[in-house]
Amino acid sequence: MKFLTVIGARPQFIKATLVSKKLRESHNEIIVHTGQHYDKNMSEIFFKELAIPKPDYNLKIGSASHGRQTGEMLIKIEEVILKEKPDSVIVYGDTNSTLAGALAASKLHIPVIHIESGLRSFNKKMPEEQNRILTDNISTYLFCPTKTAVDNLRNERIIEDVYNTGDVMYDSTLFFGDMAQNKFKEGLAVNDVKIEEKNYYLATLHRAENTDNIEKITTLLNTLNKLDSKVIIPVHPRIKNIVKELNKKCEFKNISIIEPVGYLKMLYLIKNAKKVLTDSGGMQKEAYFLNTPCITLRNETEWIETLNGNLNVLCKIDCEDIIDKAYNTNIDYNMINKNYFGKGKAVIDIINLINTRVRC
Repeated sequence: MKFLTVIGARPQFIKATLVSKKLRESHNEIIVHTGQHYDKNMSEIFFKELAIPKPDYNLKIGSASHGRQTGEMLIKIEEVILKEKPDSVIVYGDTNSTLAGALAASKLHIPVIHIESGLRSFNKKMPEEQNRILTDNISTYLFCPTKTAVDNLRNERIIEDVYNTGDVMYDSTLFFGDMAQNKFKEGLAVNDVKIEEKNYYLATLHRAENTDNIEKITTLLNTLNKLDSKVIIPVHPRIKNIVKELNKKCEFKNISIIEPVGYLKMLYLIKNAKKVLTDSGGMQKEAYFLNTPCITLRNETEWIETLNGNLNVLCKIDCEDIIDKAYNTNIDYNMINKNYFGKGKAVIDIINLINTRVRC
């Protein structure tokens, strides 16, 4: 069979890596990179580092408003589908690339496989939540990372061809985690200063609800600057200028702002951080898988399983709450169960389902 895989953002490159390698053992795959993440450090480095097959198409959409970006993706993905005539289209996660790929395929009556289906934050103001719900409702095969995701779909009366496969991100973290530790076994320098393991915080900020609000992002940076160890922040290209301008005005001496890093370096930074502070869904899980305490800078999470045992805790955008969670969270390791996300063989289960259940 011929599959067309649509990816466009850092998390999707990671999720697609092992799936594409396994899929290509017995099927033809066409990879479409929408260009949603276009910065070299957010895109190209992942294809080189993880040995992802080079995209057959790079649509080079780039940054734009949600409507414009999704619309341009939809037009160009449709053109590729009409040319390539795939038997099925594979999409990952919850980005605009996900929705555009699913919508283009659905309107052309091409079966859609949604990997990482069924997640819900129950906050419909989030663009990601809108993308998840819409994609799930037009997908033909829904591969869920957890039982909770299956239950979410059942509650929305989506029950046909829904499967709990486990989480491909768990597979990737297990596969690449040791590789990352070995690659940087001599240590890692940040802004020419060698970092000490478990003596720094790692923070990432990218969600519009935090970064589009100048008051929130100022509060976040001011608070991170007050923590008791150095804070390393790989800055998302979309907010680079905002952070740099605020840094000039406020002089965040405790914060090291760096360019986005590749997957292996990020895994090393997560693994060896004192704590992670993030609004990223993917990093919550990576920290959980690597046993690094995480403070999620949001009021809700799609990954509720990570909250058991307080290895991951939700946090308001409030100075006192962030500092309290950073210093005073007690973790109960007996409550932590990685099996919520499968047993590290989600990729195998997904390919088996594709081979036995997908009908063209």
